[in-house]
Amino acid sequence: MSLLLTLYGAGSLLALAWLAYRLTRAPRDVPLWAVTGLIACWAVAYPFGLAADRNEVFWGLAPMTSRLVQHLLVLAAVNCMVYFYLFSALPPARARRRAAWYGLALLAAAAVLTAAAAATPEGVRTRDHTVTSVAVFFVTADVYLAAGFALGWVWTRRYARRAEPRLARGLRITSVGMAAIVVANALFVPAVLMRWAGGDGAHESLDTAGAAETTLGWFGAVFFLLPGIVLILVGIIYPAAVMRLTALRVWWRHLRAYRGLAPLWTALHRHFPEDALHRVPVRPWRDALSLRGVHRRYYRRVIECRDGLVRVSPYLAALDRDSGTGAGTGGPVDADPRELARRLREALRAHAAGRPVSTSAVPVVVPDEGDLDADVRQLVALSRALRSVEAGTAEAS
Repeated sequence: MSLLLTLYGAGSLLALAWLAYRLTRAPRDVPLWAVTGLIACWAVAYPFGLAADRNEVFWGLAPMTSRLVQHLLVLAAVNCMVYFYLFSALPPARARRRAAWYGLALLAAAAVLTAAAAATPEGVRTRDHTVTSVAVFFVTADVYLAAGFALGWVWTRRYARRAEPRLARGLRITSVGMAAIVVANALFVPAVLMRWAGGDGAHESLDTAGAAETTLGWFGAVFFLLPGIVLILVGIIYPAAVMRLTALRVWWRHLRAYRGLAPLWTALHRHFPEDALHRVPVRPWRDALSLRGVHRRYYRRVIECRDGLVRVSPYLAALDRDSGTGAGTGGPVDADPRELARRLREALRAHAAGRPVSTSAVPVVVPDEGDLDADVRQLVALSRALRSVEAGTAEAS
């Protein structure tokens, strides 16, 4: 269980950091505020729950007071989840009216928990369900949590059927976590009542939604409650995580292509420096480390390579005309990358020597497909061939 508790704490903080970042970009998104409130309540409740579990004083608060703070935050998290669905599905005015009613339910539950905590004698352990006030405390909290997450499960499954695939998978994962929490709280209620009525279990254990000292409560905590919380956190993070992984794959592909184009770009830039796109970023270090910085440099290098090939293409066509291949009439210059690399070096030397040629450009290394990726693959192949040719020439000399 300690591993699951650690995952719960770490996952809450990770999800909270990501949601806080999203809020900086969409500060008026009410559903996003609701999800952030849900995770924030869970994250803040975590240390209070640990202190109550260990029967320790935390920030000057008695263990039962820490338990009260923990459960008030957990119940507030349930309302945040409800508000997310209300403000996502209903017009703002109607959502506010519905939210007010759920707010009254939260206040009623909070009043019962506060009264039960105040009625608990000093020195009583927070999981001693034989004390009536403690039993009332946990039964109220567990019933509220079960009802709230059951409602959330229904809405989550409903929206998952209409969502796009990536979001739908995240919602389905979240719904499994919600169902697990409902089952856990459904087990906790009879566990608490059995203990209060004098029943005894083989295990005395602890759970983050309520202390369950019977075998039934232990089973619910280990196999349903904590895994359910972790699954909800995974489901919330999943869509953004998949999107980030996709973005990283694109970033890595662009970075490799950018480096692969270096020999071709260097050769062309040496002869046609006027084709460079001189756009200097405002923050060079930030640009160098950011994903967008790599994309910007990638597209710029592709464009500059294409511009250079357009400028040198008349010289390539002249070489073809002189060799009798017929491409000098305006047809495309297309050949094996290594052979084209040799001719490109000759064409660049002809340009440097000022050899007169026609000003009409001809296509060079035209891809079979019409997309940018296919074009880049052709340019990278030519660039690698050029590097190989130049290395062979250097060794020969």
